[in-house]
Order: sequence, then structure tokens, then C-alpha cells
Amino acid sequence: IAEHNSHVLRAPASLTKMMVAYIALKEINAGKLNKSEILTATPVVSTVMWDESQMYLKQGEQISVDQLLAGLVVMSANDAAVTLAERISGDIPNFVARMNQEAKALGMTETHFQNPAGITMPEHYSTAHDLALLGQALVNETPDYLYYSKQQSFSYNQRFHRATNILLKQDPTVDGLKTGYTKAAGYNLALTANRPTMNTDNPNRRLVVIVLGTESAAKRAEVAHNLMNLSYTYTRNEVALKDKQIIAELPVVKSTLKMFKVESKQPKIVTTSLYDQPYAIDLHAFDQTNQRIMLNTGNGTIQRIDPLESTKTHFNIEVLQNKLTAPLAEVMQLAKVQVYQNNQLIQTFTIEEDVQIEEANIFQRLMFWFKSLFPFLSSDEPKVKTYTLG
Repeated sequence: IAEHNSHVLRAPASLTKMMVAYIALKEINAGKLNKSEILTATPVVSTVMWDESQMYLKQGEQISVDQLLAGLVVMSANDAAVTLAERISGDIPNFVARMNQEAKALGMTETHFQNPAGITMPEHYSTAHDLALLGQALVNETPDYLYYSKQQSFSYNQRFHRATNILLKQDPTVDGLKTGYTKAAGYNLALTANRPTMNTDNPNRRLVVIVLGTESAAKRAEVAHNLMNLSYTYTRNEVALKDKQIIAELPVVKSTLKMFKVESKQPKIVTTSLYDQPYAIDLHAFDQTNQRIMLNTGNGTIQRIDPLESTKTHFNIEVLQNKLTAPLAEVMQLAKVQVYQNNQLIQTFTIEEDVQIEEANIFQRLMFWFKSLFPFLSSDEPKVKTYTLG
């Protein structure tokens, strides 16, 4: 939706632990790990220095995976991170390799991990853009993460720890994701909220905000919350394509099926802007009290900018196959739907379908061949047909 310096390499600090939790929860979902499983702390916990965030696990101490996940997310415990890493991959180097493998799969091309705890190291870096991808994966693929990230406190062995994401207490729609701090990184925050909308087709909307390198815990919360509120106010999600909406029809050759219907298999959502001013948005101009941009016009007056009530979107359909020749039994890209707002391309959806078309029998094929010899016996050949969207 919005970005500033989102591709600058930064030290992620404990936002690294989002990847540890992501992998652990994927292992749980795959049946390779269980939240109730009891682990025994190994000598790996002694690698955690005295001044690092930790649960103060001792070698030989027993603890459940569930407790480790809570310690990892709420307490930002480095000993929880290395204990989970060792259980999942056997040792830390193998787990770090897994972290980088998962990052690559998520498209985090500007990220490289060197440890599971977020310790500052020369080759341990990420970007706001990449961490946003990780945040999206957490809430979409492993939503159990939110059970931990929304907890405002956690106690273990009579040690009480209050969550450092202060927005959990200030905004009931906030339920994650992770804070981080080192001297090299500054104060980092991955923030998410889930808020109701006025759209019955899309009744709830979740956003993820990443803020890196601020000067204090209060500042990271302020900037992230301002970005979150501004985004909810001046953008919205709209249903571009409905479930099973027909987009086009393609001619079929060598089959009794004349036309193949191309349709969306699930709703396609597009984010549109409700801000139509010719000036870039200045975050400082966003008034938290009335949730509006208050624009200084330069002549001593302040103009209140209300969000648009309707958006000017239109669609373009690009057909990728002019015809389909039977027999077919494969997944094919059949069309692209391009969504424009104010004549600017804002999103492209590629429509894939599992195409299953049987070939006509030999007698029907002979009839097709005979008609091809005498075109005057055939009606007009079917052509590609596209439908009006929106």
C-alpha cells in the first residue's frame, strides 16, 4: 500500500524470530512437531549470553513446545529460539539453512539469516519489504501465531514478562506481530491488525505494517500505528472478480465441446486508493484524532482531505490462448485480468485452470475434417469471447 526505504538492508533484530515461529508452526501443521511435546534443554542454551532476552533455561530442564513458542514470541527469548531450532533441524547451522530456504520460497530476495535469535552479524539482514512478506505468511499460513502474539504478558518459572508491543493494550484490533531491538538495529516493529469493513463480501480486513530503525519503543509504536490507521482510512479492499465469475470463452478444436469457459475459481481482491490529491501523502499530516489528512495549502489554511466514496477502476482482459486443441489434461494459464485505477495499473491476476477436454471420437473427427473441406457447409467458426467486468 505504501513504502519508504522498504528495500534498504537493515538488521532485523528479534523480528528474526518470526521466521523461527513460522517454521515451528509449519512443522506442527505437518504433524512433525506437537505443541504438547516436552523437550529437554541441551547445552545449546548456554550459548545465550547473560544480557540477551531469555527464559533462563538450564541444561536438562524440561519445557513444552507451547511454552517455548510463547517465550519466543512474547518474551523474545533467545534460548527458546535455539531450543526450537535444534529440535527441528538437529543443530543450529541446519536450521539457519532452513530459515534461508523458507525466505527464498517466500520471495524474500533481500534477506539472509545467520542465526535464529536475531543477534547482529554481518550477514544477518533483511528489509521492511521482505519482513512484510514474512508477516503476511505468518497470518495467512500459520494463523496460530496470533494466539501467541496477542498475549500481553507471559510467565515462566516465576518470571513475569510484559509484551513490549504497547499497541496490544491501546488498540483492541491489534493482535501482533513482533518487536525487536538491538543497538545496531534500533527499535523495530512488525504490526498487524484485523478490523471490520462495510463490505459484506469482505467483512474483515487485515493489514501488516513494518517499521525499522526508530529511536525508541514509543516512536516505533507511534509511526506504525499512524501508518496502520492511515492505510485503513485511505485504502480499501474491493472484490475485483467474484467466485466462479466467467471472464472469457475460448474456442475448442477437435472436441464436441465448442467453447471452454474461463472463470475465476475464488474471489480476487484488489486494494484501491481513496486518496486523490496530486501530492504525496505526508504521514505527519495525518491527524490521529479525526483520522484524516489535514493538508497545508500554503496560504495559511488547512484543508481536510476526506477519503473517496467511490473508486474509478476498470478492467482489461488479455487472453493467453486463442483456442484449445483436444485432447487436453493439464493446468494452463488462460487469461490475465488487469485492474486499473485512474488509468494506472494497480494489479494483475493470472487465471489458471485445470483444463480437461476429451477428444472427439473418430467419426466426429471425420465429420470435422469433411466440413473443413467444404467451408460453406459450416457455420462461422467460433471466436474468443470476453465478458465485461466490474
